Amino acid sequence: MRARMTSDRNDPAHKRRGVLGGLRANFLTGLVVIAPITLTLWLIWTAVGWIDSVMLPFVPARYRPSEYLGVDIPGLGVILFLVLTILAGWLAKGLIGRTFLGWGESIVSRMPVVRSIYNGVKQIAETVFAQSESSFDRACLVEYPRKGIWAIAFISSTTRGELDAKIPHDGRIVSVFLPTTPNPTSGFLLFVPAEDVMVLDMSVEDAAKLVISAGLVYPDGKAPPAPEAPPG
Repeated sequence: MRARMTSDRNDPAHKRRGVLGGLRANFLTGLVVIAPITLTLWLIWTAVGWIDSVMLPFVPARYRPSEYLGVDIPGLGVILFLVLTILAGWLAKGLIGRTFLGWGESIVSRMPVVRSIYNGVKQIAETVFAQSESSFDRACLVEYPRKGIWAIAFISSTTRGELDAKIPHDGRIVSVFLPTTPNPTSGFLLFVPAEDVMVLDMSVEDAAKLVISAGLVYPDGKAPPAPEAPPG
């Protein structure tokens, strides 16, 4: 039997399969390393090119670097966009800027279709970019969609006002956001009794990675610690 195993290892077909298997493993490993870097660079290059194509037409031809160097400088439109955005933010904080902004919004509010588009885009921008918006407090586990099945969610706040008054529960109610996989920007807003929420030690960022990867990427690449035995 040992002689047969040795002959199998020396068989050319066996060696060829071993070489092909090693090449395949190296290729997949290299793909895992290269794909995120390549995709990130491509997205950055595409975004820079798109912003340049939008902003550079506003620059007079005699002021463009191509008139002096013979080639366009990638990123010039991005710099111009950043400068104009900072300037617009600075003006909007002043009295004159707020006056013009209110005057412009009053005009837009009289346009039926434009009004809906503007208000929707403004609400999205304020939600995503406003510095005053609070982030999720903690990651947690809730039983969803039924008892015995647990799902990762994010605690947003303590339920208050009419919702807290009308939910038939005597204790504290917590508002949690339960994201979907692999797109965590969509999900469900749940109002759960505080005692039914299991707060996790992992950060919100680590929990989001776990949701996006559909459970394939565990925080820090470590296995979950064994649960401690309950006190005797």
